[in-house]
Amino acid sequence: MAELAKGVVAAGHPTTAQVGAAVLREGGNAVDAAVAAMLTSFAAEPLLTGLGAGGYMLVAGGGRDATLLDFFVEAPTDPRSTDPEDSSAAELVAINVSFGDAAQVFHVGPSSCGVYGTPAGVCEAMRRWGTLPLERLAEPAARLAGEGVALNAGQAYVAEILSDLLRSTPECAALWAPEGRILREGETLRNPELGESLRRLGRDGAEPFYRGDVASAVCRWLHAHGGVMSASDLRSYRALEREPVRVAYRDREVLTNPPPSAGGTLLAYALALLDRGPAPPSLDAVVEAMAAAQSERTAEFVEGLTEEGFLERFLGSRLGATTHISVIDADGCACSVTCTNGEGSGVVVPGTGIHINNVMGEEDLNPLGFHRHPPGRRMPSMMAPSVVMRDGEVELVLGSAGSNRIRSALLQTIVGVVDHGLSARQAVDAPRAHLEHDVLYVEPGIDAGALEDKELSIVRFGGLNLFFGGVQAVLRREGTLQGAGDPRRGGVAVSV
Repeated sequence: MAELAKGVVAAGHPTTAQVGAAVLREGGNAVDAAVAAMLTSFAAEPLLTGLGAGGYMLVAGGGRDATLLDFFVEAPTDPRSTDPEDSSAAELVAINVSFGDAAQVFHVGPSSCGVYGTPAGVCEAMRRWGTLPLERLAEPAARLAGEGVALNAGQAYVAEILSDLLRSTPECAALWAPEGRILREGETLRNPELGESLRRLGRDGAEPFYRGDVASAVCRWLHAHGGVMSASDLRSYRALEREPVRVAYRDREVLTNPPPSAGGTLLAYALALLDRGPAPPSLDAVVEAMAAAQSERTAEFVEGLTEEGFLERFLGSRLGATTHISVIDADGCACSVTCTNGEGSGVVVPGTGIHINNVMGEEDLNPLGFHRHPPGRRMPSMMAPSVVMRDGEVELVLGSAGSNRIRSALLQTIVGVVDHGLSARQAVDAPRAHLEHDVLYVEPGIDAGALEDKELSIVRFGGLNLFFGGVQAVLRREGTLQGAGDPRRGGVAVSV
């Protein structure tokens, strides 16, 4: 815990948080710090995010109007993605990933690549809210990518469970298995081409990545290997401003990600359900709220996300892959930014160092089936960067990695802080549960015995696990700031 000064940065890697904190020390604001940390994560956490990824940024407090910046992945327009008669598109490649006590199937390869958004998001965020030169903010990340990053335990574990993906193409294997085996903890990952691309972004902005030579290199490589992203997809991409979802919870207001993203809407629904009952809610009540949110993710829900007024109709009628960075600065401005590369497609574009996302192959983001979304539509992500407001000021800034587990991780963290009065550290470290398809997954410390008569299958994990997300949180309470990075994903918080 630190006296309220220049702020706190919580992130999924020590170097990511340290670079963001350094920007705060130099007088940058929360968005400057978040952007510098975000760019650093491209080098320090490259299996989770990158220049080929997408995401969302929520900015609130400090006298600013709350705004959600949407730079998530779009569905490509190449007709081969939807024409069953066209066999030139590459098949999605299924890989099995084990989390130890649970397993999940992901799909990779050139056809899994959607239209990336992070370069556009970085530049639009700086145009709107930044105070420092982007070239200055990009340099630590570029240097880190070129000189190399020693894998910590968390990143090494992710590399281990994604080993089949990392060997799926020669270009990816050259980075991650230069001696024929996957890099291990303490060994150095180097991507000098990514370093040059980061410098290019800092110097020239997003233009080369959408309408210039980088975009051309990406499209040529993908087309040659059966990918479905086109040059017109990149030319037409823009980061978009949206009004955040606002939902009352106890005496607070929670701001989170609006449609067409799915995660924020479902989180808001679960919080509103819990707000009807006593505080603090029981485990049974939390699981019932998870179940109610899960049951709403129907075909009609997914299709309705793009309709005008969907959020109001949805809540009104029912109520009567990823990294995250959370920042608060000295002025009380909060920046909550979540990005994902999925697991990565295995496609690393030569000359750029860019590992493109596999969002089009993510089952969690394609509940109606692969390549069913209309061309140009933003994918219905589970990511939900969020801010909890109390008496008009920022109290809690948070977000999470973890695909479908994001909404349950954030729900339980908010309940921990608001209902149980936990510190940021206690709320992030607390054991979690997650309900999906009548299976309740629980970490040690969750007493699920009372739920055994609810016809649920219960899967008990042996310890805290990255399966349950990676919440990075900053809490402002009684004149002090405190932050917590999620130990499940090697997260840390740095105060300045």
